[in-house]
Amino acid sequence: MSMSRSLRRTNPITIVLAALLAFGFLFFLLSPSSSDKPPSLAQQKHSSAASNPLSPPTSPFRKQIQKSNGQRTPPPVVHYHLNNLTTSSDPLSGRETVLILTPLARFYNGYWENLLQLSYPHELIALGFIIPKTREGNAATAALQAAIAKTQSGPEKKRFASITIERQDFDPPIQSQDETERHKMENQKARRSSMSRARNSLLFTTLGPSTAWVLWLDSDIVETPPTLIQDLASHDKPIIVPNCYQRYLNDKKEPDVRPYDYNSWQESTTAQNIASKMGPDEILLEGYADMATYRTLMAHIADISEGRDQTNVIPLDGVGGTALLVKAEVHRDGAMFPPFPFYHLIETEGFAKMARRLGWHSWGLPNYL
Repeated sequence: MSMSRSLRRTNPITIVLAALLAFGFLFFLLSPSSSDKPPSLAQQKHSSAASNPLSPPTSPFRKQIQKSNGQRTPPPVVHYHLNNLTTSSDPLSGRETVLILTPLARFYNGYWENLLQLSYPHELIALGFIIPKTREGNAATAALQAAIAKTQSGPEKKRFASITIERQDFDPPIQSQDETERHKMENQKARRSSMSRARNSLLFTTLGPSTAWVLWLDSDIVETPPTLIQDLASHDKPIIVPNCYQRYLNDKKEPDVRPYDYNSWQESTTAQNIASKMGPDEILLEGYADMATYRTLMAHIADISEGRDQTNVIPLDGVGGTALLVKAEVHRDGAMFPPFPFYHLIETEGFAKMARRLGWHSWGLPNYL
C-alpha cells in the first residue's frame, strides 16, 4: 500500500494536470475583465436610451421588449437627481447634454450641414424643431425629414441622440417669410409674439431632466465655428450670446459682412424714458429709426479684425436668439419667452429681462462672430 501511494504522488500525468489547473486559475485572475473596457458608442447610446414613450423626449427611444405573454413591460419609474446635473466651463469632461432648439419656417441645407460640422459629440446632442402648419412649413418638414433620415442612418459619429419635430398648433400672423416683410416695424409685435409662443411650446415639450444646456439656433444660421458649443460654454455664464453677422455683396460687388441681430444690447436712459411713457401693451424695438433708443448695441461694437480677442465678454440687458446658449436651470427656474409685453419687452429681449428678475445675468461676446 505504501508503494501504491508513492506512485500516485510521483505520477507525471497528475503533475501535468495540476500545472494546467494552476495556469488556468492564474490566467483567470490576471486577465482583464470585459467590463474594464470603455463602452462603445453604441453601448453608451443604448444604456441611456428611453425604454418607454413616456420617457424624456431628449433620450433616444428604444422599442420596448414584450413579455412572453405578449404584454409590454410597465413604464419605468426613473429617479433624476437634478442637483447632480452639471453645467461647467468644460462640458465635454462631464459629458453634459445639449439640447439644440430651432423654430423653423424654411429649411436651409447650409443650416443642417453646419449642425453636422459641430465638433461637440453628437451622442450628447438632442435636436428639437417646431414648424408652422403652412405650405412653406410642409416643404420645410419634408426637407428636414429627408436630411434627418440620411444622417441618422449614416455614420455613427454623425448621428444625434434624439430628434423631435413639432408642428405649431396656431397660425402664424405673417404668412410670408420674405425678409423685408418679416422685419417691417408694424409686424414686429405680432410676429415676435408668435415666435415666443413657438419657442415656449418647443422648450416645454423637449426639455428633459438630463439636459444641461439649451442652445437656441435660428434656422438661417449656416456658418458657425465647429467648436461653437464648447466656446460659448467655456465662459460658464447662465446666458450668453455671440454676435451674428451676415455675409453680402457690398456696393462694389465685393464680399463683405454686416451686423444682423440688433436684439443684444445694453440699456440706455433714453430707452427707459420712452418706456415710462408707453401704454401697458406697447413694446420697445431695436434697429428702427422711428424708435431711437440709443442703447449700446453689441452688433455695433464688434471688432472684426484678424487679431481680435474673441473671448471678450460684456454684460447685456437684452439678448437676441440667433445663437443663444442658456443653462437649462435658467429655463427650469421659469425664464421663458414672454409672448406679451414684459416691461415693454417681448420674446428674447423679454426673456433676458425675466431671467434677470429671477437672478440670472445675460452676457455677450461682441468679437465672436
